[in-house]
Amino acid sequence: MFFFFTGTSVEDMKSPDRDVVDVMEGSSVQLSCRYNSSLTNSLLWYLQHPGSSPQFLIVDYSGIITNTDKHIPDKRYTSTTSWTLTELVITRLTLADTALYYCALRDDTQRYNVYKTLYKNLQIKMLC
Repeated sequence: MFFFFTGTSVEDMKSPDRDVVDVMEGSSVQLSCRYNSSLTNSLLWYLQHPGSSPQFLIVDYSGIITNTDKHIPDKRYTSTTSWTLTELVITRLTLADTALYYCALRDDTQRYNVYKTLYKNLQIKMLC
C-alpha cells in the first residue's frame, strides 16, 4: 500500500482486498476505495501507465461526475460515491487499460482544495 500525503491531516483510507486484478479484454472491472470523512469531499481517480506519470481520469463531486480530459473516453468510466466508499467501473476493457489506478480524496472546504491522500488501488492486467 502506498500513501502520498499533503495538506494538514490525512483521512483514513482502507486497503483494497487485492493488489492486482486479472481481467479479460472486453469485460468490465469495478475498483473500490473506502475512506472515513466527515467533510465535504471530492473523490478523484487517476491512472498510471508503466513508465508514465499519473493521469487524471474522473472526479466525483458529491455525485456529479466530471472528466475534463478529452482524450479519455469518459463513457467507459463511471463513478459512484457515498460517505464511505467510492467505486470506479470501467467497461469494455482494452489492453490500453492495463495500468495502476489511484483514488484521491480532496477536501472541498479548503480554499485551495487540498489533496489529502493519493491511494494506490488495483493494478489491472489483461489475460490473453
